[in-house]
Amino acid sequence: MKKFTVATLAASGLAAAILGLAAPADAAPTGPGNAQDTVNALEAQGDHVIVNRLGSTPLDQGTVVAVRPGQSYSRTDSGIPGAGNDLITTVTGKTVYIDVR
Repeated sequence: MKKFTVATLAASGLAAAILGLAAPADAAPTGPGNAQDTVNALEAQGDHVIVNRLGSTPLDQGTVVAVRPGQSYSRTDSGIPGAGNDLITTVTGKTVYIDVR
């Protein structure tokens, strides 16, 4: 019984450590505004925005229900000035999905 308890505690601690070390997601624009304002703000940050519409409300009258991260695109290169022989990874694009009602 003690082995089972120790294993359970170890698994719980490992899960907590993994969740605690997970990187937080990029913050989505918050505050008053409509869905079009959110799309504009995300695109101004350089994100590629894909809108999932729940209904037929125009974006300038819609409400953002959810913002979810999508695929990030990056390149790793050693040809960057000042990098020397080090490999440098640069994010070249990000996709963000927003749900609008």
